[in-house]
Amino acid sequence: MQLMRKISGAFTGGALGALLDSFNIWGMGKIGMSDFIGIAMKPEFTAPWAYKRMIWGGIWMLLLLLPIMKNRVVLRGMLLSLAPSAMMLFMVLPSMGKGMFGLGFGNLMPVVVVGLNFIYGIFASFWYSQTIK
Repeated sequence: MQLMRKISGAFTGGALGALLDSFNIWGMGKIGMSDFIGIAMKPEFTAPWAYKRMIWGGIWMLLLLLPIMKNRVVLRGMLLSLAPSAMMLFMVLPSMGKGMFGLGFGNLMPVVVVGLNFIYGIFASFWYSQTIK
């Protein structure tokens, strides 16, 4: 039963963290922050878009099951968020025709991806830490 709690906590933390990440990237476009920093990515917040991101967010945060940095919630979340960041920067954004690191969206796109994913990872790690007590 403990394993199921860990899997559930990791996946749910990742899914909710991805929902937060989705609101963050959408909100940046809505309030004009994306324009201010020169990022052309301004997604529409739709159910299919958010759902896909939440499922992948949950899958990625199954990495929380690895026994690394268990007592360092913030650093653990940041470290584990580098895996989905790398996938976005080296695979997803280039496949969208935006070049390596997604620079076609703007020069600060790598910073935005890593920064928002840090928030996602920290949230997921915190959620997970609370569910396995």
